[in-house]
Amino acid sequence: MDETCRIGSMKDEKYVCPSKLSWTLDNFIRKQLHNPYKIFSRFVNKEMIVVDIGCGPGFFTECFAELTGVKGLVIAADLQDEMLEAVKKKIKGKEIEKRILLHKCQTDSIGIDIQVDFVNAFYMVHEVPDSSGLIKEIYKILKSGGIFFISEPKIHVSKDEFNKTVKLAEDSGFKLIEQPRICMSRTAVFKKD
Repeated sequence: MDETCRIGSMKDEKYVCPSKLSWTLDNFIRKQLHNPYKIFSRFVNKEMIVVDIGCGPGFFTECFAELTGVKGLVIAADLQDEMLEAVKKKIKGKEIEKRILLHKCQTDSIGIDIQVDFVNAFYMVHEVPDSSGLIKEIYKILKSGGIFFISEPKIHVSKDEFNKTVKLAEDSGFKLIEQPRICMSRTAVFKKD
């Protein structure tokens, strides 16, 4: 796969973080800035089905598997085989391995056809050429009462751009329930009625 992992047309100029930079997504410093348990423990509970879209090397995936417990399921979804391989290596031999399903997305679709309780889209919506289509697909796979969590990096996504994403989610039927403060991030949490 091309290291820049281009998706969409040349006009779109959207790029997915290449797997060779995955160390920037999963390291000690990031654990201090984006502690997965502090961020997600009030949204993710036992027995939930969670989709971690754009899971990268699995920074949040392990946390989700622990929070959902032995009867939960985490779908670690990514476009890049190399990222999914990194997750596979990270969880190999651990108790949580049996409740994490690795799933390769397509360039234009998540490709999941089951109903889920929680969808995490952390630092990835800005990489998708058709964010409206992505949000509509997420709406379809979420159960009624399900939660959709979006966080985008301030360095890549302006306040105006993020507000457009929030509007897209609301126009797709989601209800904005809060905007938690996360270091260096713009974040919105939505609920499907």
